Amino acid sequence: MKLIGSLTSPYVRKVRIVLAEKKLDYELILDDPWGATAQVTAHNPLGKVPCLILDENEAIFDSRVIVEYLDTLSPVGRLIPPPGRERVEVKRWEALADGVMDACSTAFIETHRRAEALRDPAWVERQTSKIHAALDYMNSLLGEQAYCCGVNLCLADIATGVALSYLDLRSPELDWRPHHANLARLTEKLNARASFIATRPPAA
Repeated sequence: MKLIGSLTSPYVRKVRIVLAEKKLDYELILDDPWGATAQVTAHNPLGKVPCLILDENEAIFDSRVIVEYLDTLSPVGRLIPPPGRERVEVKRWEALADGVMDACSTAFIETHRRAEALRDPAWVERQTSKIHAALDYMNSLLGEQAYCCGVNLCLADIATGVALSYLDLRSPELDWRPHHANLARLTEKLNARASFIATRPPAA
C-alpha cells in the first residue's frame, strides 16, 4: 500500500498512527495538495490528502474511510468495535475530533493563506468558538476514564490525540490545557506512544 499525504496534515497523521498501531506496512509518498504539481489529484478527484493506494492501484480517500478499511486488514489491536452502540460512540468521538481539526484548519487558512485585506475576523472567531465548545464537551465526556471509550485504546483516542496535537501546531495561542485537564492527561499518555512519537509533525 502507498499513502499519499503531508507531514503536517492531521488527517494523514491519523491514518499513519492507525497503520502503526495495526503494524501494517506501507510507503509514504509526500505530496503538497496545494501545489501546482500535486500528485494526489491523479487519484482523488477532490485533491485532498490522505489518499491510500492499494496494490491493485485502487484509491481510497477520506481519513474516516481509510481507517475503517485499515482496521479490517488485521486482527491486531482492533480500533473500531463491531456495529452497535460502542461503535457509534467511537465514531462520535472521531466526528468531534475531526470537527476540531476542520475548524482549526479553516481558521489557519483564513489567517495565514488569504491576503490580509480579505481576511474575515468574524469567520475566524466562529471557528474558534467551535473548537472551544468541542473541547469543553470532550473534556466532560472523557471524565476520569483512562481512554475515550473506557480502558482500551481505540480510534476515538487516536483521532482526539491528533486533533489536540494539531491545535498545538497551528493554534498554540489557544492554550487549551489549563481548562481541559482530562484531555491534557490523555494527550500526555498518547504522546508517549511510539506511534505518536514517530508521526510527530515538524514544527510550524
